[in-house]
Amino acid sequence: MFSNVHVNLSAHRGFTITCKRAAVALVLCAALLSSAIGSCPTACICASDIISCSNKNLSTVPGNYFKFVSRLDLSYNRLTVLSSDWTLSLLQKLNTLIINHNVITHISSDAFRKVPNVKYLDLSSNKLTALPSLAFQDLTEVEVLLLFNNRITQVHPGAFGGLEKLQRLYLSQNLLTHFPIELFIGKLRLSQLEFLDLSFNSFQEVPVQRIILLPARQQCGLYLHENPFTCDCSLYTMLTYWSKRKFRPVTDFKDDYKCFLPPQLDVPLNLLSQSDDFMNCSNSTVNGSFYSSGVIYEVRIGHRLVVHCDSKIPDANSNVFWLNPSQELLKSGDRIENLKVFPNGSLELNDAQTGNSGIYTCIVINHRRNLNETIEVTVKVSNSTSDKTRPHETFNTAFTTLAACVTSIVLVLIYLYLTPCHCCCKTRKNPRKPNLGSARSSILSGTPSNEAQPDRKASTGKRVVFLEPGTELQESQNGKTKLLSSEQVMTESILKNSKMKLDSDSVTSLFSDTPFIA
Repeated sequence: MFSNVHVNLSAHRGFTITCKRAAVALVLCAALLSSAIGSCPTACICASDIISCSNKNLSTVPGNYFKFVSRLDLSYNRLTVLSSDWTLSLLQKLNTLIINHNVITHISSDAFRKVPNVKYLDLSSNKLTALPSLAFQDLTEVEVLLLFNNRITQVHPGAFGGLEKLQRLYLSQNLLTHFPIELFIGKLRLSQLEFLDLSFNSFQEVPVQRIILLPARQQCGLYLHENPFTCDCSLYTMLTYWSKRKFRPVTDFKDDYKCFLPPQLDVPLNLLSQSDDFMNCSNSTVNGSFYSSGVIYEVRIGHRLVVHCDSKIPDANSNVFWLNPSQELLKSGDRIENLKVFPNGSLELNDAQTGNSGIYTCIVINHRRNLNETIEVTVKVSNSTSDKTRPHETFNTAFTTLAACVTSIVLVLIYLYLTPCHCCCKTRKNPRKPNLGSARSSILSGTPSNEAQPDRKASTGKRVVFLEPGTELQESQNGKTKLLSSEQVMTESILKNSKMKLDSDSVTSLFSDTPFIA
Protein backbone atom coordinates (compact mmCIF):
# COMPACT_ATOMS: atom_id res chain seq x y z
CA MET A 1 0.00 0.00 0.00
CA PHE A 2 2.77 2.39 0.98
CA SER A 3 4.60 1.55 -2.19
CA ASN A 4 1.58 2.59 -4.24
CA VAL A 5 1.38 5.91 -2.42
CA HIS A 6 5.06 6.50 -2.98
CA VAL A 7 4.62 5.82 -6.68
CA ASN A 8 1.69 8.22 -6.90
CA LEU A 9 3.64 10.99 -5.12
CA SER A 10 6.60 10.51 -7.40
CA ALA A 11 4.36 10.69 -10.47
CA HIS A 12 2.69 13.85 -9.12
CA ARG A 13 6.03 15.49 -8.48
CA GLY A 14 7.21 14.60 -11.99
CA PHE A 15 4.05 16.04 -13.52
CA THR A 16 4.43 19.25 -11.49
CA ILE A 17 8.02 19.68 -12.58
CA THR A 18 7.00 19.09 -16.21
CA CYS A 19 4.22 21.71 -15.98
CA LYS A 20 6.59 24.24 -14.46
CA ARG A 21 9.11 23.66 -17.21
CA ALA A 22 6.38 24.03 -19.85
CA ALA A 23 5.19 27.28 -18.27
CA VAL A 24 8.71 28.67 -18.25
CA ALA A 25 9.11 27.67 -21.88
CA LEU A 26 5.84 29.41 -22.78
CA VAL A 27 6.93 32.58 -20.98
CA LEU A 28 10.25 32.55 -22.77
CA CYS A 29 8.53 31.99 -26.13
CA ALA A 30 6.11 34.81 -25.47
CA ALA A 31 8.97 37.10 -24.53
CA LEU A 32 10.90 36.18 -27.64
CA LEU A 33 7.81 36.62 -29.80
CA SER A 34 7.06 39.97 -28.20
CA SER A 35 10.60 41.18 -28.81
CA ALA A 36 10.37 39.95 -32.39
CA ILE A 37 7.14 41.71 -33.40
CA GLY A 38 7.23 44.54 -30.87
CA SER A 39 4.44 45.71 -28.58
CA CYS A 40 2.27 48.67 -27.74
CA PRO A 41 4.11 51.04 -25.37
CA THR A 42 2.41 51.58 -22.02
CA ALA A 43 1.96 55.31 -22.48
CA CYS A 44 0.55 55.00 -26.01
CA ILE A 45 -2.71 54.05 -27.65
CA CYS A 46 -2.55 51.42 -30.37
CA ALA A 47 -5.21 50.72 -32.96
CA SER A 48 -4.39 48.24 -35.68
CA ASP A 49 -1.38 49.73 -37.51
CA ILE A 50 -1.59 53.16 -35.81
CA ILE A 51 0.24 54.13 -32.62
CA SER A 52 -0.49 57.44 -30.90
CA CYS A 53 1.77 58.67 -28.09
CA SER A 54 0.63 62.28 -28.42
CA ASN A 55 0.45 64.60 -25.40
CA LYS A 56 1.75 62.05 -22.89
CA ASN A 57 4.43 64.28 -21.32
CA LEU A 58 7.17 61.95 -22.60
CA SER A 59 10.78 63.03 -22.20
CA THR A 60 12.20 59.97 -23.93
CA VAL A 61 10.98 58.06 -26.93
CA PRO A 62 9.38 54.66 -26.21
CA GLY A 63 11.75 52.22 -27.84
CA ASN A 64 9.62 49.23 -28.83
CA TYR A 65 6.74 49.28 -31.33
CA PHE A 66 4.77 46.89 -33.45
CA LYS A 67 6.76 46.18 -36.57
CA PHE A 68 3.70 46.57 -38.74
CA VAL A 69 2.94 50.12 -37.57
CA SER A 70 2.28 52.53 -40.48
CA ARG A 71 1.59 55.75 -38.54
CA LEU A 72 3.37 56.91 -35.39
CA ASP A 73 2.41 60.10 -33.54
CA LEU A 74 4.82 61.47 -30.91
CA SER A 75 3.60 65.06 -30.96
CA TYR A 76 3.12 67.40 -27.98
CA ASN A 77 5.69 65.86 -25.67
CA ARG A 78 9.04 66.93 -24.12
CA LEU A 79 11.48 65.11 -26.40
CA THR A 80 14.82 66.90 -26.70
CA VAL A 81 17.01 64.62 -28.85
CA LEU A 82 16.26 62.24 -31.68
CA SER A 83 19.08 59.71 -31.43
CA SER A 84 19.91 56.72 -33.58
CA ASP A 85 18.38 54.21 -31.12
CA TRP A 86 15.01 55.89 -30.57
CA THR A 87 13.43 52.72 -31.96
CA LEU A 88 14.75 49.24 -31.18
CA SER A 89 13.34 47.46 -34.21
CA LEU A 90 13.27 48.08 -37.94
CA LEU A 91 9.93 49.69 -38.90
CA GLN A 92 9.69 48.98 -42.60
CA LYS A 93 5.93 49.63 -42.77
CA LEU A 94 6.11 53.09 -41.20
CA ASN A 95 5.20 55.80 -43.74
CA THR A 96 3.97 58.65 -41.49
CA LEU A 97 6.04 59.97 -38.59
CA ILE A 98 4.80 62.96 -36.57
CA ILE A 99 7.12 64.50 -33.95
CA ASN A 100 5.91 68.12 -33.93
CA HIS A 101 5.50 70.38 -30.87
CA ASN A 102 8.40 69.00 -28.87
CA VAL A 103 11.67 70.66 -27.78
CA ILE A 104 14.06 68.75 -30.06
CA THR A 105 17.36 70.58 -30.51
CA HIS A 106 19.43 67.88 -32.17
CA ILE A 107 18.89 65.13 -34.73
CA SER A 108 21.46 62.35 -35.07
CA SER A 109 22.82 61.73 -38.57
CA ASP A 110 21.46 58.16 -38.52
CA ALA A 111 18.26 58.87 -36.61
CA PHE A 112 16.10 57.59 -39.46
CA ARG A 113 18.13 54.50 -40.30
CA LYS A 114 15.40 52.15 -39.02
CA VAL A 115 12.50 53.94 -40.73
CA PRO A 116 13.65 54.01 -44.38
CA ASN A 117 10.18 54.09 -45.96
CA VAL A 118 8.74 57.18 -44.29
CA LYS A 119 6.98 59.42 -46.83
CA TYR A 120 5.60 62.08 -44.49
CA LEU A 121 7.80 63.52 -41.73
CA ASP A 122 6.63 66.34 -39.44
CA LEU A 123 9.32 67.98 -37.27
CA SER A 124 7.63 71.37 -37.07
CA SER A 125 7.40 73.48 -33.91
CA ASN A 126 10.61 72.27 -32.26
CA LYS A 127 13.87 73.98 -31.21
CA LEU A 128 16.15 73.00 -34.10
CA THR A 129 18.83 75.60 -34.84
CA ALA A 130 20.76 73.92 -37.65
CA LEU A 131 20.42 71.03 -40.07
CA PRO A 132 23.70 69.08 -40.29
CA SER A 133 24.97 67.45 -43.46
CA LEU A 134 23.07 64.32 -44.51
CA ALA A 135 20.71 64.62 -41.57
CA PHE A 136 17.93 62.98 -43.59
CA GLN A 137 20.05 60.79 -45.86
CA ASP A 138 18.20 57.57 -44.93
CA LEU A 139 14.78 58.95 -45.87
CA THR A 140 15.05 58.05 -49.54
CA GLU A 141 11.27 57.69 -49.89
CA VAL A 142 10.19 60.89 -48.13
CA GLU A 143 7.91 63.18 -50.18
CA VAL A 144 6.78 65.78 -47.60
CA LEU A 145 9.06 67.27 -44.94
CA LEU A 146 7.79 69.84 -42.42
CA LEU A 147 10.39 71.92 -40.55
CA PHE A 148 8.50 75.18 -40.05
CA ASN A 149 8.40 77.08 -36.74
CA ASN A 150 11.88 76.12 -35.56
CA ARG A 151 14.98 78.26 -34.96
CA ILE A 152 16.99 77.21 -37.98
CA THR A 153 19.57 79.82 -38.94
CA GLN A 154 21.36 77.90 -41.66
CA VAL A 155 20.86 74.88 -43.89
CA HIS A 156 23.96 72.87 -44.70
CA PRO A 157 24.28 72.31 -48.48
CA GLY A 158 24.07 68.54 -47.98
CA ALA A 159 21.36 68.50 -45.33
CA PHE A 160 18.81 67.10 -47.77
CA GLY A 161 21.21 65.03 -49.83
CA GLY A 162 19.72 61.80 -51.09
CA LEU A 163 16.07 62.91 -50.88
CA GLU A 164 15.41 62.26 -54.54
CA LYS A 165 11.64 61.96 -54.08
CA LEU A 166 11.10 65.03 -51.89
CA GLN A 167 8.35 67.20 -53.40
CA ARG A 168 7.26 69.59 -50.64
CA LEU A 169 9.57 71.26 -48.10
CA TYR A 170 8.31 73.65 -45.40
CA LEU A 171 10.98 75.94 -43.90
CA SER A 172 8.83 78.94 -42.99
CA GLN A 173 9.00 80.74 -39.62
CA ASN A 174 12.69 80.16 -39.07
CA LEU A 175 15.71 82.49 -38.91
CA LEU A 176 17.23 81.88 -42.34
CA THR A 177 19.21 84.73 -43.87
CA HIS A 178 20.80 82.89 -46.81
CA PHE A 179 18.60 81.62 -49.62
CA PRO A 180 19.25 77.85 -50.00
CA ILE A 181 19.83 77.87 -53.76
CA GLU A 182 21.67 74.53 -53.42
CA LEU A 183 18.25 72.89 -53.16
CA PHE A 184 17.75 73.62 -56.88
CA ILE A 185 21.21 73.45 -58.42
CA GLY A 186 24.33 71.35 -57.94
CA LYS A 187 24.96 67.68 -57.42
CA LEU A 188 22.70 67.45 -54.34
CA ARG A 189 19.75 69.34 -55.84
CA LEU A 190 16.24 68.06 -55.22
CA SER A 191 15.05 67.25 -58.72
CA GLN A 192 11.45 66.55 -57.67
CA LEU A 193 11.05 69.60 -55.42
CA GLU A 194 8.05 71.66 -56.57
CA PHE A 195 7.01 73.39 -53.33
CA LEU A 196 9.33 75.36 -51.05
CA ASP A 197 7.96 77.61 -48.32
CA LEU A 198 10.54 80.16 -47.11
CA SER A 199 8.08 82.71 -45.78
CA PHE A 200 8.53 84.44 -42.40
CA ASN A 201 12.32 84.24 -42.39
CA SER A 202 15.02 86.93 -42.37
CA PHE A 203 15.90 87.29 -46.06
CA GLN A 204 16.91 90.79 -47.12
CA GLU A 205 17.68 89.70 -50.67
CA VAL A 206 17.41 86.63 -52.85
CA PRO A 207 19.44 85.58 -55.93
CA VAL A 208 16.92 86.76 -58.54
CA GLN A 209 19.27 85.99 -61.45
CA ARG A 210 19.49 82.35 -60.39
CA ILE A 211 15.86 81.95 -59.42
CA ILE A 212 14.62 83.02 -62.87
CA LEU A 213 16.68 80.21 -64.38
CA LEU A 214 14.56 77.63 -62.57
CA PRO A 215 11.76 75.79 -64.39
CA ALA A 216 8.35 77.42 -64.11
CA ARG A 217 7.04 74.50 -62.03
CA GLN A 218 9.59 75.38 -59.31
CA GLN A 219 9.16 79.15 -59.53
CA CYS A 220 5.38 78.88 -59.12
CA GLY A 221 5.87 76.91 -55.87
CA LEU A 222 8.38 79.25 -54.18
CA TYR A 223 6.86 81.21 -51.27
CA LEU A 224 8.84 84.26 -50.11
CA HIS A 225 6.27 86.52 -48.43
CA GLU A 226 6.80 88.17 -45.04
CA ASN A 227 10.55 88.63 -45.36
CA PRO A 228 12.30 91.96 -44.67
CA PHE A 229 13.49 92.52 -48.24
CA THR A 230 15.55 95.52 -49.25
CA CYS A 231 13.73 97.38 -52.03
CA ASP A 232 15.28 96.30 -55.32
CA CYS A 233 14.16 96.61 -58.94
CA SER A 234 15.19 93.07 -59.82
CA LEU A 235 13.07 91.59 -57.04
CA TYR A 236 10.19 93.87 -57.97
CA THR A 237 10.44 92.75 -61.60
CA MET A 238 10.45 89.06 -60.65
CA LEU A 239 7.41 89.41 -58.41
CA THR A 240 5.59 91.41 -61.08
CA TYR A 241 6.33 88.64 -63.55
CA TRP A 242 4.99 86.04 -61.11
CA SER A 243 1.88 88.14 -60.59
CA LYS A 244 1.19 88.34 -64.33
CA ARG A 245 1.54 84.59 -64.66
CA LYS A 246 -0.86 84.07 -61.71
CA PHE A 247 1.65 82.20 -59.56
CA ARG A 248 -0.03 81.38 -56.25
CA PRO A 249 2.87 82.55 -54.02
CA VAL A 250 2.03 86.07 -55.23
CA THR A 251 -1.69 85.93 -55.93
CA ASP A 252 -2.47 84.35 -52.53
CA PHE A 253 -0.18 86.66 -50.51
CA LYS A 254 -0.04 89.81 -52.61
CA ASP A 255 -0.21 92.15 -49.60
CA ASP A 256 2.48 90.30 -47.65
CA TYR A 257 5.51 91.19 -49.78
CA LYS A 258 7.21 94.09 -48.01
CA CYS A 259 10.47 95.85 -48.75
CA PHE A 260 12.43 98.44 -46.82
CA LEU A 261 14.28 101.46 -48.15
CA PRO A 262 17.75 102.49 -46.91
CA PRO A 263 18.03 103.29 -43.16
CA GLN A 264 17.84 107.03 -43.71
CA LEU A 265 14.37 106.58 -45.17
CA ASP A 266 13.33 103.28 -43.58
CA VAL A 267 9.84 103.32 -45.02
CA PRO A 268 8.24 99.91 -45.57
CA LEU A 269 6.64 99.49 -48.97
CA ASN A 270 4.47 96.88 -50.55
CA LEU A 271 6.57 95.43 -53.35
CA LEU A 272 3.57 94.79 -55.58
CA SER A 273 1.77 98.10 -55.13
CA GLN A 274 4.60 100.57 -54.69
CA SER A 275 5.26 103.72 -56.66
CA ASP A 276 7.61 102.90 -59.52
CA ASP A 277 9.03 106.40 -59.56
CA PHE A 278 9.82 106.20 -55.83
CA MET A 279 12.11 103.23 -56.47
CA ASN A 280 13.08 104.43 -59.95
CA CYS A 281 11.67 101.23 -61.49
CA SER A 282 9.54 102.57 -64.32
CA ASN A 283 7.21 100.34 -66.29
CA SER A 284 8.85 101.43 -69.54
CA THR A 285 12.14 99.79 -68.63
CA VAL A 286 11.15 96.84 -66.50
CA ASN A 287 7.54 95.84 -66.85
CA GLY A 288 6.79 93.93 -70.03
CA SER A 289 10.37 93.00 -70.89
CA PHE A 290 10.86 90.26 -68.35
CA TYR A 291 9.27 87.33 -70.11
CA SER A 292 8.10 86.38 -73.58
CA SER A 293 7.30 83.12 -75.30
CA GLY A 294 5.53 81.65 -78.29
CA VAL A 295 8.23 81.77 -81.00
CA ILE A 296 8.46 78.45 -82.85
CA TYR A 297 11.37 77.35 -85.05
CA GLU A 298 11.12 74.35 -87.36
CA VAL A 299 14.09 72.52 -88.84
CA ARG A 300 14.59 69.29 -90.73
CA ILE A 301 16.68 66.44 -89.39
CA GLY A 302 20.35 66.96 -90.23
CA HIS A 303 19.95 70.66 -91.08
CA ARG A 304 21.40 73.71 -89.34
CA LEU A 305 19.37 76.26 -87.36
CA VAL A 306 20.33 79.58 -85.75
CA VAL A 307 17.98 80.84 -83.02
CA HIS A 308 18.22 84.52 -82.14
CA CYS A 309 17.65 85.87 -78.64
CA ASP A 310 15.22 88.69 -79.45
CA SER A 311 15.86 90.75 -76.33
CA LYS A 312 14.21 94.10 -75.67
CA ILE A 313 17.12 95.31 -73.55
CA PRO A 314 20.10 95.11 -75.93
CA ASP A 315 23.17 96.47 -74.23
CA ALA A 316 26.90 95.83 -74.37
CA ASN A 317 26.78 95.19 -70.62
CA SER A 318 24.13 92.46 -70.91
CA ASN A 319 25.03 88.82 -70.41
CA VAL A 320 23.18 86.22 -72.48
CA PHE A 321 22.66 82.66 -71.37
CA TRP A 322 20.77 79.74 -72.88
CA LEU A 323 19.07 76.76 -71.23
CA ASN A 324 18.47 73.71 -73.40
CA PRO A 325 15.51 71.36 -72.80
CA SER A 326 17.71 69.36 -70.40
CA GLN A 327 18.24 72.53 -68.30
CA GLU A 328 21.94 72.71 -69.15
CA LEU A 329 23.33 76.24 -69.07
CA LEU A 330 25.29 77.66 -72.01
CA LYS A 331 26.97 81.04 -72.16
CA SER A 332 28.80 82.85 -74.93
CA GLY A 333 31.39 80.56 -76.50
CA ASP A 334 30.11 77.39 -74.86
CA ARG A 335 29.45 74.26 -76.89
CA ILE A 336 27.42 71.24 -75.75
CA GLU A 337 27.18 68.44 -78.29
CA ASN A 338 25.68 70.10 -81.41
CA LEU A 339 24.74 73.36 -79.64
CA LYS A 340 26.85 76.52 -79.61
CA VAL A 341 26.31 80.09 -78.39
CA PHE A 342 27.72 82.94 -80.50
CA PRO A 343 29.17 86.11 -78.92
CA ASN A 344 26.07 88.06 -80.02
CA GLY A 345 23.83 85.71 -78.01
CA SER A 346 22.46 83.60 -80.87
CA LEU A 347 22.19 79.85 -80.44
CA GLU A 348 23.42 77.56 -83.24
CA LEU A 349 22.04 74.06 -83.75
CA ASN A 350 24.10 71.89 -86.10
CA ASP A 351 22.99 68.55 -87.55
CA ALA A 352 19.58 68.77 -85.89
CA GLN A 353 18.15 65.55 -84.43
CA THR A 354 14.75 64.75 -82.97
CA GLY A 355 16.26 64.79 -79.49
CA ASN A 356 16.94 68.52 -79.92
CA SER A 357 13.21 69.30 -79.99
CA GLY A 358 11.88 71.19 -76.97
CA ILE A 359 11.77 74.56 -75.24
CA TYR A 360 14.95 76.66 -75.21
CA THR A 361 15.20 79.56 -72.77
CA CYS A 362 17.28 82.68 -73.37
CA ILE A 363 18.13 84.69 -70.25
CA VAL A 364 19.42 88.24 -70.59
CA ILE A 365 20.85 89.83 -67.45
CA ASN A 366 21.87 93.47 -67.18
CA HIS A 367 23.38 94.20 -63.77
CA ARG A 368 23.92 97.89 -64.47
CA ARG A 369 20.26 98.53 -65.22
CA ASN A 370 18.95 95.83 -62.85
CA LEU A 371 17.02 94.23 -65.68
CA ASN A 372 16.42 90.57 -66.36
CA GLU A 373 14.61 89.13 -69.33
CA THR A 374 13.57 85.60 -70.21
CA ILE A 375 12.64 84.53 -73.73
CA GLU A 376 11.31 81.06 -74.44
CA VAL A 377 11.39 79.58 -77.94
CA THR A 378 10.22 76.19 -79.15
CA VAL A 379 12.32 74.16 -81.58
CA LYS A 380 10.67 71.37 -83.59
CA VAL A 381 12.88 68.89 -85.46
CA SER A 382 11.12 66.62 -87.94
CA ASN A 383 11.46 65.00 -91.37
CA SER A 384 9.53 67.82 -93.03
CA THR A 385 8.68 71.41 -92.24
CA SER A 386 5.72 73.61 -92.98
CA ASP A 387 7.73 76.26 -94.79
CA LYS A 388 5.39 79.02 -95.85
CA THR A 389 8.00 80.49 -98.19
CA ARG A 390 7.16 77.85 -100.83
CA PRO A 391 3.51 78.55 -101.78
CA HIS A 392 3.61 76.19 -104.79
CA GLU A 393 3.56 73.21 -102.39
CA THR A 394 0.33 74.50 -100.88
CA PHE A 395 -1.12 74.97 -104.38
CA ASN A 396 -0.12 71.44 -105.35
CA THR A 397 -1.81 70.06 -102.27
CA ALA A 398 -5.03 71.97 -102.96
CA PHE A 399 -5.04 70.93 -106.62
CA THR A 400 -4.53 67.28 -105.67
CA THR A 401 -7.40 67.46 -103.19
CA LEU A 402 -9.72 69.05 -105.76
CA ALA A 403 -8.83 66.44 -108.40
CA ALA A 404 -9.52 63.67 -105.91
CA CYS A 405 -12.94 65.13 -105.15
CA VAL A 406 -13.86 65.39 -108.85
CA THR A 407 -12.68 61.83 -109.49
CA SER A 408 -14.76 60.54 -106.57
CA ILE A 409 -17.90 62.25 -107.88
CA VAL A 410 -17.36 60.93 -111.41
CA LEU A 411 -17.01 57.41 -110.05
CA VAL A 412 -20.19 57.81 -108.00
CA LEU A 413 -22.14 59.00 -111.05
CA ILE A 414 -20.81 56.12 -113.16
CA TYR A 415 -21.83 53.72 -110.45
CA LEU A 416 -25.33 55.21 -110.29
CA TYR A 417 -26.11 55.51 -113.99
CA LEU A 418 -24.14 52.78 -115.72
CA THR A 419 -25.11 49.92 -113.38
CA PRO A 420 -27.42 47.51 -115.30
CA CYS A 421 -31.05 47.58 -114.20
CA HIS A 422 -32.33 44.05 -113.51
CA CYS A 423 -35.84 45.08 -112.49
CA CYS A 424 -38.91 45.46 -114.67
CA CYS A 425 -39.55 49.10 -115.36
CA LYS A 426 -43.07 49.99 -116.38
CA THR A 427 -43.60 52.70 -118.95
CA ARG A 428 -45.54 55.57 -117.61
CA LYS A 429 -48.02 57.23 -119.92
CA ASN A 430 -47.92 60.51 -118.10
CA PRO A 431 -44.47 60.83 -116.55
CA ARG A 432 -44.11 63.42 -113.89
CA LYS A 433 -42.35 66.53 -114.89
CA PRO A 434 -39.10 66.87 -113.11
CA ASN A 435 -38.58 69.49 -110.48
CA LEU A 436 -35.79 71.43 -112.07
CA GLY A 437 -35.02 73.11 -108.81
CA SER A 438 -34.24 69.77 -107.20
CA ALA A 439 -31.67 68.48 -109.66
CA ARG A 440 -28.99 68.55 -107.02
CA SER A 441 -28.28 65.22 -105.40
CA SER A 442 -26.16 63.67 -102.72
CA ILE A 443 -25.76 60.06 -101.69
CA LEU A 444 -27.62 59.87 -98.40
CA SER A 445 -29.73 57.18 -96.80
CA GLY A 446 -33.42 57.89 -96.63
CA THR A 447 -36.85 56.37 -96.09
CA PRO A 448 -39.54 55.85 -98.73
CA SER A 449 -41.67 58.89 -99.42
CA ASN A 450 -45.37 58.91 -98.89
CA GLU A 451 -45.74 60.89 -102.09
CA ALA A 452 -44.23 58.16 -104.29
CA GLN A 453 -46.74 56.18 -106.34
CA PRO A 454 -47.33 52.62 -105.12
CA ASP A 455 -46.54 51.03 -108.48
CA ARG A 456 -43.12 52.58 -108.59
CA LYS A 457 -40.07 50.62 -107.56
CA ALA A 458 -36.54 51.89 -107.28
CA SER A 459 -34.24 50.64 -109.99
CA THR A 460 -31.51 49.97 -107.44
CA GLY A 461 -31.19 49.58 -103.69
CA LYS A 462 -29.51 52.99 -103.34
CA ARG A 463 -31.19 55.92 -101.60
CA VAL A 464 -30.69 59.36 -103.05
CA VAL A 465 -32.21 62.49 -101.59
CA PHE A 466 -32.89 65.73 -103.38
CA LEU A 467 -31.54 68.76 -101.65
CA GLU A 468 -33.60 71.86 -101.36
CA PRO A 469 -32.46 74.79 -103.52
CA GLY A 470 -30.75 77.66 -101.79
CA THR A 471 -33.86 79.82 -101.34
CA GLU A 472 -35.56 81.25 -98.31
CA LEU A 473 -38.14 79.16 -96.50
CA GLN A 474 -41.75 79.56 -97.58
CA GLU A 475 -44.68 79.58 -95.24
CA SER A 476 -46.01 76.35 -96.79
CA GLN A 477 -42.87 74.47 -95.71
CA ASN A 478 -44.26 74.04 -92.23
CA GLY A 479 -41.07 75.09 -90.45
CA LYS A 480 -38.69 72.73 -92.27
CA THR A 481 -35.09 73.86 -92.31
CA LYS A 482 -32.87 74.14 -95.33
CA LEU A 483 -30.32 71.32 -95.79
CA LEU A 484 -27.53 72.99 -97.71
CA SER A 485 -24.10 72.69 -96.12
CA SER A 486 -20.83 74.13 -97.35
CA GLU A 487 -19.78 70.68 -98.57
CA GLN A 488 -22.89 70.46 -100.73
CA VAL A 489 -22.27 73.90 -102.23
CA MET A 490 -18.75 72.77 -103.10
CA THR A 491 -20.22 69.60 -104.68
CA GLU A 492 -22.56 71.69 -106.82
CA SER A 493 -19.71 73.86 -108.00
CA ILE A 494 -17.61 70.85 -108.94
CA LEU A 495 -20.55 69.28 -110.77
CA LYS A 496 -21.15 72.43 -112.78
CA ASN A 497 -17.50 72.84 -113.66
CA SER A 498 -17.22 69.22 -114.79
CA LYS A 499 -20.00 69.95 -117.40
CA MET A 500 -21.89 66.75 -116.76
CA LYS A 501 -25.43 67.24 -118.05
CA LEU A 502 -28.08 64.90 -116.80
CA ASP A 503 -31.31 64.27 -118.65
CA SER A 504 -34.09 65.59 -116.47
CA ASP A 505 -36.52 62.83 -117.45
CA SER A 506 -34.04 60.08 -116.62
CA VAL A 507 -33.16 61.74 -113.33
CA THR A 508 -36.80 61.97 -112.38
CA SER A 509 -37.45 58.39 -113.47
CA LEU A 510 -34.55 57.15 -111.40
CA PHE A 511 -35.26 59.05 -108.17
CA SER A 512 -38.99 59.71 -108.21
CA ASP A 513 -39.57 57.33 -105.28
CA THR A 514 -36.87 58.85 -103.11
CA PRO A 515 -38.07 61.17 -100.31
CA PHE A 516 -37.09 64.71 -99.60
CA ILE A 517 -35.42 65.12 -96.24
CA ALA A 518 -35.73 68.52 -94.69
